[in-house]
Amino acid sequence: MDNKRRQFITSLIQASAAAAAGGTIVGAFVEENKNKPLTLRPPGALKEEDFLKTCIRCGLCVEACKNRENKVIIDGNEIITLKLGAPGDNVAIGTPYFIARTGPCFMCDDIPCMYACPTGALTPDMCKNDKGEVAIDYAKMGVAVIDPSSCIAFWGLQCTACYRACPEMDKAITIEWKKNERTGKHAYRIPVVHEDACTGCGMCEMACVTEKAAIKVFPRDVFLGKAGDRYVKGWDKKDQQRVKNASTKTTTETGRSKLSPIQNLNQGVTWDQ
Repeated sequence: MDNKRRQFITSLIQASAAAAAGGTIVGAFVEENKNKPLTLRPPGALKEEDFLKTCIRCGLCVEACKNRENKVIIDGNEIITLKLGAPGDNVAIGTPYFIARTGPCFMCDDIPCMYACPTGALTPDMCKNDKGEVAIDYAKMGVAVIDPSSCIAFWGLQCTACYRACPEMDKAITIEWKKNERTGKHAYRIPVVHEDACTGCGMCEMACVTEKAAIKVFPRDVFLGKAGDRYVKGWDKKDQQRVKNASTKTTTETGRSKLSPIQNLNQGVTWDQ
C-alpha cells in the first residue's frame, strides 16, 4: 500500500472518529439542555419552559448570590446557594439552580439574584402577592413535602428542626399536636406544610436531622395537584373568580361513561340462562 493511500485511509478513519465523537458530544449537550422537571430555580424564575427560553446563561444571578451581604458560614464553610449547570449535573447547562439539602435559598430581603437578571428569566412578577407587593416571602421556588414514614416526629420523637428552620415559621410550617395512643400520655408534635405560604427555599430540608431528609422540596408544578375549572369553593369569592370564564360545555368521556345506566348497573353480572 503506497503512502498516499495509507494517509487517505488514516485520514478517513480519523474523520469518522471525530464525527462520532462530535455527535456524542452534541447529543449529550442536547440531552443536558432538556427540561429537567425536578430542578429548583432561583426566586422569581419563570415557568420552566419559559425560563429555559429566556435565560441566556450569563451567570449574573449566581455571582450576585455569591456576593450577597448575608453570607452564611456553617462549620467554617461558606454556603453558596446558586450554581450553574455543568455537564453531569442533570441540569440544563449554564442555567442557575440550587440543591436544597446542601445549599438552600437564604431568603435575602433584597433578592440580589433576581434583580441581577438582564432578560426577565428571573422577574419580580413571580414574587408578588395579590396586592402587587414584591418580596422574597412571596417567592414560589418550590414546595416542601414531608414523608411521614421517615419523619421521626411522626414516630413520637420530639423533633421540630424543620419548623424552627423555616423563615415563614407558623405560616409555611406549623406544628399539630396529636395524642400518642401508643403511650397514652405523650403527644406527637407533627409538622404540617401549608403550600400557599411555602416559598420552597429548602431551609427545612437542610435542617432535617434524618440521614436522608424526611422533608424535601420539589418544584410546585411537579408535586401540587390542580382541581381545574369543574370544582370551586363556593364560600371563597376569590376561587369563584378563578372559574368565572369556565366553559359549561366541558364533559368527561371514559369507556364506562359511554355505557347506559342499565349497562353500568349490570356490568360484571352473569345471569343464569
